[in-house]
Amino acid sequence: MTPERRRAIWAIYVWCRRTDELVDGPNASHITPTALDRWEARLEDLFQGGPFDMLDAAVSDTVTKFPVDIQPFKDMIEGMRMDLRKSRYEDFDELYLYCYYVAGTVGLMSIPVMGIAPESQATTESVYNAALALGIANQLTNILRDVGEDASRGRRYLPQDELAVAGIPEDDIFAGRLTNKWRNFMKSQIKGARMFFDEAEKGVTELSAASRWPVWASLLLYRQILDKIEANDYNNFTRRAYVSKAKKLLALPGLHTQDQEQLWLPTRCEQNSLSSCIVQYINQDDFFASTKEWLLKDSALKRLRSKWRMLSTSNEFMKGDDCWNMI
Repeated sequence: MTPERRRAIWAIYVWCRRTDELVDGPNASHITPTALDRWEARLEDLFQGGPFDMLDAAVSDTVTKFPVDIQPFKDMIEGMRMDLRKSRYEDFDELYLYCYYVAGTVGLMSIPVMGIAPESQATTESVYNAALALGIANQLTNILRDVGEDASRGRRYLPQDELAVAGIPEDDIFAGRLTNKWRNFMKSQIKGARMFFDEAEKGVTELSAASRWPVWASLLLYRQILDKIEANDYNNFTRRAYVSKAKKLLALPGLHTQDQEQLWLPTRCEQNSLSSCIVQYINQDDFFASTKEWLLKDSALKRLRSKWRMLSTSNEFMKGDDCWNMI
């Protein structure tokens, strides 16, 4: 990624982190809806060239250099408002909307900076769909990783209707009871999160060449958290799933080719998805013996939405500058 793009992505990341800290940081107990209203007003000022501090100035500089829209930033703040007023989610429709607000928005902020490859034949819609899917996948992974931590704070980011069908009472979660019902429930939730990672893969090769590798690295490493939950026997009450530094170091060289423009895979992984193929090799401590270019095309987000009972409004796909309206 070029230095200018790196600085812009850093500015966006810092703004997102500061926004998240408002409701999850050390001063979260003092944050009110009025405070979030002030934060949104400050956001509007920096988009108009009036930053409050140096970190705001970095974002203000970014929006003058790249066609970044303010709407996903505002939507993220709306996600923080949801955290203030909600600690339960009735069904996946509600949870999906929350995941969009707090994480899917990050992909929509980032695409204008990362850029779409000039040679890409994909539609703008499909690239943004993939970016949205990666944000949703990451947030679902966060939720599954942090069940115990969230329960200790009185929060439960799991679809209540699906818990009821699985026969898991709320008391079991707050007590951290690891039962077979819980294991089966986790298996289904992990499967759903992987669906979104699979969809996200389809858009990475459509990004500008300089931006692909860090996105691949992020996708692969984050997806391995789901593998770790499985390795922990689905105990996400008292055991935190994380990917070791050794695993991370082993994963990255396989993604980073000499010119950072192509991604290569072993030929015997042809029938597998990209990340599961790489993880297979990492888990076997094996290096790539042969290579094959892997291209991923077409979008299946509509199919995913159907499977996961997405909000009907999210089916209205928009293009170009109107893509922010697709949620």
